[in-house]
Amino acid sequence: MDAWVRFSAQSQARDRLCRAAQYACSLLGHALQKRGASPELQKQIRQLEGHLSLGRKLLRLGNSADALESAKRAVHLSDVVLRFCITVSHLNRALYFACDNVLWAGKSGLAPRVDQEKWAQRSFRYYLFSLIMNLSRDAYEIRLLMEQESSGYSRRQKGSGGGTPGGSETGGPGDPGTPGGGLPQIALKLQLRVLLLARVLRGNPPLLLDVVRNACDLFIPLDKLGLWRCGPGIVGLCGLVSSILSILTLICPWLRLKP
Repeated sequence: MDAWVRFSAQSQARDRLCRAAQYACSLLGHALQKRGASPELQKQIRQLEGHLSLGRKLLRLGNSADALESAKRAVHLSDVVLRFCITVSHLNRALYFACDNVLWAGKSGLAPRVDQEKWAQRSFRYYLFSLIMNLSRDAYEIRLLMEQESSGYSRRQKGSGGGTPGGSETGGPGDPGTPGGGLPQIALKLQLRVLLLARVLRGNPPLLLDVVRNACDLFIPLDKLGLWRCGPGIVGLCGLVSSILSILTLICPWLRLKP
């Protein structure tokens, strides 16, 4: 009970719960439509989804300032690639939240003349740029960890006095001396890289969760901007999965990717 009280006291937790419920409604509405449910029930689900979306926009008022503060902290990171990716991501999130606030004002009736379609497109555009930066940061961290793992494997091989040339027994990186030519050698090297990637992600749950969460979120702006039509079912499923993973990182802070 104490853990639930601490969790529900966070504004981010309330937003994530509303987000999970919103995309669950989207997924449920798609399933009901496929099964030929009554139009009245489908309308009620869509209305509930709309109310949850509007409530989330209210909860996110002021989040632009938090994103800007996060960008200011990221500027001082020593790694230039992480500094660029994280700072640009937070700046895009700040613009996304600002557009979202304008949308809330329009939908709530405070600013009835707001062109909601235009501001929604702007909002999803900034959201997409933020996700691209997040995935770029994830790819960079994966590359660093794979290089560290590969270097550690090479040192262990030298210390043990040899072993299998390509490290095929342990899933290590392929070495130039791998027997076979052409296509089989390329396939072997690719297999070793995939095994190395799997080992790195398995050993770093925060990075794995961040990659899956950002990859799921990517489908949402791609669909809304018309760049890749996924359909409400895929959008609802991806949004629900990413929301559950976000809630998990709030419940277990050690699963949150740092910095």
